[in-house]
Amino acid sequence: MTITLSPRSLERLSGAHPDLQKVIKRAAAISDLDFTVLEVLRTLERQRQLVAKGASKTMKSRHLPSADGKSRACDIAPMIDGQVSWDWPLYNRLAPIIKQAAVEVGVSIEWGGDWRTFKDGPHWQLPWSKYP
Repeated sequence: MTITLSPRSLERLSGAHPDLQKVIKRAAAISDLDFTVLEVLRTLERQRQLVAKGASKTMKSRHLPSADGKSRACDIAPMIDGQVSWDWPLYNRLAPIIKQAAVEVGVSIEWGGDWRTFKDGPHWQLPWSKYP
């Protein structure tokens, strides 16, 4: 099954680094689980708000635009019957699809669900070491 990213998801994704766009678009092409792009680029003000309410732990978020104006992070969520789902088993089901897509397009990627602390199921980012 191939899913089609909505125009809204594609618009949001346009703020991401081209390599991250490749991964997410490839994932949609091979996924059997529908998903949506929640957030890519963030302003400093939005990041401050997220840190203040505990939804983020850093002001050095990969969502903030780099020198090229593009984000190095993307938040995605599985969709069930057209609705965003926050159920962890669905993020665990989606993760191998995203990781496979990254391998197929030759892009290194990190998943917030693999972090030891502050696990973040929707969060995907390009690694600092390869994408400063």
